[in-house]
Amino acid sequence: MYALLFRTVLSRMDPEAAHHAAMIVIRLLGVAPFSWAARALTRPAPSLRTSALGLTFDSPFGIAAGFDKDVRAATGLHALGFGHVEVGTITAIPQEGNPRPRLFRLVPDRAVINRMGFNNHGAEAAAARLEKLRRRPRRAVIGVNIGKSRVVEVADATADYVRSAALLAPLADYLVVNVSSPNTPGLRGLQAVETLRPLLEAVRDAAGRTPLLVKIAPDLTDDEVREISLLAVELGLAGLIATNTTISREGLRTDPAVIAAAGAGGLSGAPLKSRALEVLKLVRATVPAEFAVISAGGVETPADVRERLDSGATLVQGYTSFLYRGPLWARQINRGLTK
Repeated sequence: MYALLFRTVLSRMDPEAAHHAAMIVIRLLGVAPFSWAARALTRPAPSLRTSALGLTFDSPFGIAAGFDKDVRAATGLHALGFGHVEVGTITAIPQEGNPRPRLFRLVPDRAVINRMGFNNHGAEAAAARLEKLRRRPRRAVIGVNIGKSRVVEVADATADYVRSAALLAPLADYLVVNVSSPNTPGLRGLQAVETLRPLLEAVRDAAGRTPLLVKIAPDLTDDEVREISLLAVELGLAGLIATNTTISREGLRTDPAVIAAAGAGGLSGAPLKSRALEVLKLVRATVPAEFAVISAGGVETPADVRERLDSGATLVQGYTSFLYRGPLWARQINRGLTK
C-alpha cells in the first residue's frame, strides 16, 4: 500500500513538503489514544531489548538525527517502533538553514541528497520541549545531536558547542557532537584530531554524566577513522556514531543530469551501505568491546541491521529508507530481527 502511495503521490511532491506532511501524521501518532494503538501494533519483542550507554533500549534499531530536528515527533516515532530517537541536529543559535530547494530524492538509488544546513529553532527551544518529554511515562530513549551554529566562526566553535551541551545534556539520555555534516561551512575541518581534541574535552566537561558520543563522516581515510576512534576512547567518551552522509557521488544509477541539478549536499541511503559497513568494522577493531559503536548509513532491511550487529555495532540507526519504506519500517525491521 505504501509503495503505491509513494509512487503515485509522495514521489510527485516536493521532498521537504512531503516530510512536513509526514511529520504531522507522526506527531498525531504520539498523542493518546493513537499512540496506544500504534505502539500495540509496532512494539518490539522483549528479546530485542538492548543495554548500551547505561540505558535500556526496546530495540537496537533507532531513527538517526535529521528526521526530528526540533524535538517535535519523538513520541510518535517511539510509537512506530523505533528503539531510540536521536533528535537534532540542534544549534545554540536558531537558524533557518540553507535556501530551498535543499532536499532531493534519487529514487533509482533509493537515496537522498540534502543540504538542509541544521535548520532548527535553537537549543533553548529544544530544551523546553525535552523537559516536557522527559516527564512522559514510557517515553523513548532520546539522544540529542548538537552542531555548530552557522553564524559562529570555526575558531569559536568550541564555545558554541559548549553552550548547547550545557543546555541540552541534562535533558538528554545521550549527547552527540556532530562534526561531520557537509552542509555547514568549515564543520568537517573540526574532525582533524588536533582540532577535535579540545572541542571534545570541553563538551565532555559540559555534558557531565550524560554519555557523550562523536559522529564522523564516511569520507575520512581509514587512518583518520582509527585516529578519531582512539581519541574518543582516550578522552573517555561513551561511543561513536559511524557514519554521517557522504559527499561522494560514485556508482549512482540516477540520471547524471538529475544528480547535477541537485547540486552540493550530503548523500544518504543505499549507496552509503558499503562504506558505512567498512567504517563500522574499522572502528570496532580499534576500540574496546565496552565502547558503544552506533552504525548508520545505507540500512534498509532486517538483514542490513543484522549484518551491522554481527559486525560489532552496539546499536543501528536509519533515516533515508523511512522515506521509501513508510511508517511500518521500524516494525518490519524489528520483526525481521526476531526471526
